[in-house]
Amino acid sequence: CRAAACAHSSPVARGTVAQRPPDFVSLTDIEPTIVLELRYYGSHNFTGRPVLGYKEPKCLLTRRAALALKGVQEDLRPFGLGLKAYDCYRPQRAVDTFVAWAKDFGDNKMQAEFYPRVPKDRIFREGYLLERSGHSRGSTIDLTVIPLPLPNQEQYNDGDKLRDCGLPAKDRFGDNSLDFGTGYDCFDALANVDNPTIGVDQKSKRVMLRALMQKHGFKPYAPEWWHFTLQDEPYPESFFDFVIE
Repeated sequence: CRAAACAHSSPVARGTVAQRPPDFVSLTDIEPTIVLELRYYGSHNFTGRPVLGYKEPKCLLTRRAALALKGVQEDLRPFGLGLKAYDCYRPQRAVDTFVAWAKDFGDNKMQAEFYPRVPKDRIFREGYLLERSGHSRGSTIDLTVIPLPLPNQEQYNDGDKLRDCGLPAKDRFGDNSLDFGTGYDCFDALANVDNPTIGVDQKSKRVMLRALMQKHGFKPYAPEWWHFTLQDEPYPESFFDFVIE
């Protein structure tokens, strides 16, 4: 999710914390069957390049959040389904990079896919990005649901033709997840969980995912169907900046 989606309602944190707490774990160590497609480690994201702070394709989370996700995965497994994570802990330096990107109106490399209906000069003003992200607290995750066995995943290469994230699934980037109505990180009203224009099937999938995540202690963020934060997060006022390595 983008920084705005991760904003916290409590007062701004006292400051950024450089050290990794001992209870941050790799999600793969807790639940190795959750698939990772960490978009900010590579270039298939709204900036079009690997993001500062992502040195390894690891999903780091607080142990409490990782164990809750293990419970979600266990509930999905009997139905031939599983989770795929797009982003987990996000260093503050990555958030700073996003803010700088949003202010560079000349960089529209990825607009055709990720924000085709939102002029870039409105992205920051309308709150798509803020200077703090809940991902930096370590208990927020962006994810989707995949069918099992896992279908092939389309690979993105720099320079590939971009496809509008709000198009029908057959016309947008070939993600191997279930169809939730938009692609990941779609800066668009279509990504809202309750958008009235999406199909019944896509809406029912969003409701299913939200209910399952809430069952295991996560709270959703209505404008982004993929974004969830642990309700009882251990560091509600701390924003970390250690590198993912």
